[in-house]
Amino acid sequence: MKSRQETGFRHGTPHGLGVLLINLGTPDAPTVPAVRRYLAEFLSDPRVIELPRTLWWLILHGIILRLRPRRSARSYRGLWTPEGSPLLVIARRQVRALQERLDQHLLEPVQVVLGMRYGNPSIASALAALRDANARRILVLPLYPQYSATTTASGFDAVTAVLSTWRRLPELRFINQYHDEPGYISALTHSIHTYWDEQGEPDRLLFSFHGIPQEYLLRGDPYGCQCRKTARLTAGALALAPQRWQLAFQSQVGRKEWLRPYTEEILMAWGREGVRKVHVVCPGFATDCLETLGEIAVTNRDRFLAAGGKEFGYIPALNDRVDHLELLMALIVRHVAGWLKPVGSGSIDL
Repeated sequence: MKSRQETGFRHGTPHGLGVLLINLGTPDAPTVPAVRRYLAEFLSDPRVIELPRTLWWLILHGIILRLRPRRSARSYRGLWTPEGSPLLVIARRQVRALQERLDQHLLEPVQVVLGMRYGNPSIASALAALRDANARRILVLPLYPQYSATTTASGFDAVTAVLSTWRRLPELRFINQYHDEPGYISALTHSIHTYWDEQGEPDRLLFSFHGIPQEYLLRGDPYGCQCRKTARLTAGALALAPQRWQLAFQSQVGRKEWLRPYTEEILMAWGREGVRKVHVVCPGFATDCLETLGEIAVTNRDRFLAAGGKEFGYIPALNDRVDHLELLMALIVRHVAGWLKPVGSGSIDL
């Protein structure tokens, strides 16, 4: 029988609230070995690749992990900063900013931690930090606005796998999605307006979301539908005519059909049609990363210009914009209702 020892635990220790932010993850360094470890963890997740395990193991270790890490490491090196990968640097800023806001808003102890679904800091280490802080109530906020089994549900799997080894479970709440939250749509709209104030309006705006295989949608994954709703609501808030915007999906791999239309195909078609100026926004990414700063801002930019386009702009992810932080703060406060009360609401009974 497995032992579930709570090291360092003392009865009677004051307890508080923990908030776990989950993002996808990043390699520890822009090197081939580090990227190989990261990709091995990521692509071994059965939520991400729904193939028979033995068959996929042979493909992953026999082909993909022999070829892809070198190419991906080269891309990461082009984006790496002295503080680390853009995703990790920005995610840490998000954590610090939310911690400051919650400290001001709530009377009780609260700790915000970051856990990456793949790589470091791991979800296990983040939960351990909350346990050490005696957080008896934990809210999990995956930074994926649109729900997918490949992202949100995978994060849930990782959290519950860790908690299955704990003797004393915390109360747990989990935010599944926020794709149509008014505050989220407002933050997206304001970020686009901010970019347009600096760069001027484009002829076309492309909403590009990370893709998933079409068969996942047919099996009941709502991701594609939620992406379309996010794009439709944002285009409506911008008062864009239908011919001025389009939705597409990026990052498809392999021979299977993925959600369509594909981002690169739309951009190249626009270039050939004579569309001069295009901006791309990626609402599914709460933090800029390889897929936005590399795949969109570099690779797909080059495709559009090579096809005949003249001006290309990438609108940054919401990152640590104030309106984005206010949205996340509002989500947290709403979902801890009944656990804690805000400053000025009177006495607290835990």
